[in-house]
Amino acid sequence: MRRTIFDLDVLRTFSTGIELGNFAKAAERLGRSTSAVSAQLKKLEEQAGTPIFRKAGRGLALTDAGETMLGYARRLLELNDEAAAAVHSVELEGWVRLGLQEDFGETLLPEVLGRFARAHPKVRIEARVVRNAELLDRVTSGKLDLALAWSDGTLTAHCEAIGEVPMCWIGPAEGQPVWHAASGEPMPLASLEAPCLLRNAATRALDEAGISWRLAFVSPSLGGLWAATAAGLGFTIRTPVGLPAKVRTLQPEAVGLPGLPKLGLVLHRAEAELQPAAARLAELVQQSVRGALPASDGLISH
Repeated sequence: MRRTIFDLDVLRTFSTGIELGNFAKAAERLGRSTSAVSAQLKKLEEQAGTPIFRKAGRGLALTDAGETMLGYARRLLELNDEAAAAVHSVELEGWVRLGLQEDFGETLLPEVLGRFARAHPKVRIEARVVRNAELLDRVTSGKLDLALAWSDGTLTAHCEAIGEVPMCWIGPAEGQPVWHAASGEPMPLASLEAPCLLRNAATRALDEAGISWRLAFVSPSLGGLWAATAAGLGFTIRTPVGLPAKVRTLQPEAVGLPGLPKLGLVLHRAEAELQPAAARLAELVQQSVRGALPASDGLISH
């Protein structure tokens, strides 16, 4: 049986197109013509020996094989880029200060730090997992080199939008929902301490829908919020990022709650031109986050 060896350039085009939701944009980013991109995608399907796309309305969606291919493509590209960085930047040294939301502390942070440390063992990293307001304050005052934060519309001097994540109502993983609109009772809300961007979004959505609510639990930490939500003290609002197994996302219509908007995610930099170590870490953060974010609607424009 002939061994299949996938072309990394083809896999990068494939992964970039999915990330951007548009292969024309992928062609522009990668400096290729749209016809060249089409030829690469055709080559990928030929190498895979099975369709990786299916028609979905006016666009394309991934088949089950395509979803599998995407996961492996991202892993292969990450390993390739990590190897290239290790070989070409073996003497990279310095100190990088990274800040990020609690939501990413247990998911994104270990992956990014592991990849970075393997490639650049001489670089010292200081990571701070704090709330949004503190992240913005620290990066603007120069106490952090990089900060990954939810977007509240505040723009720092050097920032880049990475993507959008759906906000969701969250309840306990087991048992019946703790509340339903038909009960006529105020909705019990579990929340982080103010100021909290997602707490504001929750109360605004409830107020606009004419649904009364009460603060049933307030926590200074995300761990406390998960514990209260899992215990059934109330519903909370977060994103699908970093959800523990003891809680789950809710379908709003099932309990009479309003739908929620998406939440932007922004990478803030202290300086326009980062030092090499910080620039490399910023690149890894962007790659990992974009790979973890859900597609907006599962459709890809060819």
